[in-house]
Amino acid sequence: MNRRFIMGVILVIIACCLLLTSLTLYATSIAGVTLPGMSSVEPTPTPVPETPTPIPTPKPELTAQGPLPVLQAKVAYLVDMQNGHVLYDIHGEQAAPMASTTKIMTALIAIQTGNLDQEITVKRDAYLHVIELGSSNAGLVPGEQFTLRELLYGLMLPSGGDAAIAISDALAGSPENFVVRMNLFASRLHLFQTHYTNVDGLTSEDTHYSSAADLTRLTRYALTNPIFRQIVDTPTYTLPTTKQHGPHTWTNTNTLLSTYKGMLGVKTGHTDLAGYCLVFEAQRNGHSLIGVVLNSPDQAIRDQDVSKLLNWGFGLPMK
Repeated sequence: MNRRFIMGVILVIIACCLLLTSLTLYATSIAGVTLPGMSSVEPTPTPVPETPTPIPTPKPELTAQGPLPVLQAKVAYLVDMQNGHVLYDIHGEQAAPMASTTKIMTALIAIQTGNLDQEITVKRDAYLHVIELGSSNAGLVPGEQFTLRELLYGLMLPSGGDAAIAISDALAGSPENFVVRMNLFASRLHLFQTHYTNVDGLTSEDTHYSSAADLTRLTRYALTNPIFRQIVDTPTYTLPTTKQHGPHTWTNTNTLLSTYKGMLGVKTGHTDLAGYCLVFEAQRNGHSLIGVVLNSPDQAIRDQDVSKLLNWGFGLPMK
């Protein structure tokens, strides 16, 4: 009896072992595990087709070719706004006096570092600057108060030297302190042919200068700021009488805004030393050109030079 019982137990144990072994083999086959002594066949991987990297389609670009326009300005420079390619260059890298195009830097620093809603009181030095030097002006009166935003229109449209002084007094304590910021920012923008000695460009000194190439680089950067772009593209700006100031109407000195199709600004300038100057941007058929003319003999010829240069640029083939 005991022997039969023992044999039965042994058979049960053997059966359990066989069952456990079968289950283990089944589980390992599902999991892909190979036990020692077992052979396995690696599955053949399904090749994944490589996706070719798409080759970008080059955008057509303006290509300078043919005879260049003949201008009377001593310095001229034209650039494709989209890619920075230089299309026309007459002495563009040479330092030259740039008159009130200086105010591009003055406005840009004021926009980037000031509070546009800040109230600024016009001081007497702004008024005396106009009286003593005969600078172009916005007609500001000592004691009047304007926001910085309003003074920027007085700076850029009528080319107000008094607005430049008022802004620099408020933001830096004095025009001299503001000039330090201008030269520092010029260095940061790698404008290596540029140096400022004043905030409005009215000077007979040869230590205040820039180049057409530097002015173009500066203005391309400035135009990325929507406030700057809006101001320089404004033909006329009117302020009614308030408790803070009298009435003012400022008209943009860039007459091409109303006479040249697609003109978008930017800034005029004139001194005896610099001649008649203009930094400009224009757009046609969705394409923008930016450029500079310096030292034209008079305003009419300056505008003719700019129009001729732009007409030539917009007429170039796209390749």
